[in-house]
Amino acid sequence: MNKPDAILIAGPTASGKSNLALKLADEFDGEIINTDSMQIFPILRVLTARPDNIDLAQAVHHLYGTTPLQGPSSVAIWMRDAERVANDIWSRDKTAIFVGGTGLYFRGLEHGLAQVPDIPTDIRANVRQQLTEMGSEQLYQKLLAADPHGASLLRTSDGQRIARALEVVQATGQSLKSFQDKPDTEPLLAGKSVKRYLVMPDRLVLHDRINARTVKMIDEGAVDEVRELLTHNLSDELSVMRAIGVKEIAQYLAGSFTKDEVIEKIRAATRQYAKRQSTWFRGQLKTDWALFSNN
Repeated sequence: MNKPDAILIAGPTASGKSNLALKLADEFDGEIINTDSMQIFPILRVLTARPDNIDLAQAVHHLYGTTPLQGPSSVAIWMRDAERVANDIWSRDKTAIFVGGTGLYFRGLEHGLAQVPDIPTDIRANVRQQLTEMGSEQLYQKLLAADPHGASLLRTSDGQRIARALEVVQATGQSLKSFQDKPDTEPLLAGKSVKRYLVMPDRLVLHDRINARTVKMIDEGAVDEVRELLTHNLSDELSVMRAIGVKEIAQYLAGSFTKDEVIEKIRAATRQYAKRQSTWFRGQLKTDWALFSNN
């Protein structure tokens, strides 16, 4: 294979994307760019399965653990950071390897982003205050009344995206989806040579990996990470607080679960998340993606 400008490696959690990325980084003199919305945060290295010291020694990694816990996070912010990093990698004649499980990041790379008008500060502050005060499910009902179609695309627990959709419709009178359907920025990968891999192990294989990884996380420090995270007294609506395992381990620390029970709860939540990821990838990523079973 000729050396590509970029390699995309997508797939559900625990599918083995990182191992493939390391192999291809060695083969093509590449550097790895995080393409996962939970691995951008600090503290939760073990819980979000960020690369460990052995991985970091094998290849240069970017955008892992670099977003402040309370800082804003969005596809647009990630795209800005990814563009800066990728351009630096290309300036040194290396391959940019994007690896992760966040489908919207991959969509932004390949199709560009819609330019949503700036949201007035007072509207944004008001919506965010409502999210803090009433929680995501009640705010979802407000979005449902203002933008039924947009609301239907979101989960009632996804407070940050609900707030974003509501502030857009309040500020512009249009659904956020109407902007997303008409991206008007040039994709970062336009004109680049790209190799694409969709990593999809068999379901039972994936479940076995999730089960084993959950035990490994608990044994290697995930509980201490959540304990440290809780000392920051963050709002439950912040993205970092929605990482799988945070809520469950917090309840374990409060005495609500035994160790075995918290392991099973994290396993179940991770399997459900992997199923949602797999469904999205199969529906959105078409034939130019090479299927890599990694069984």
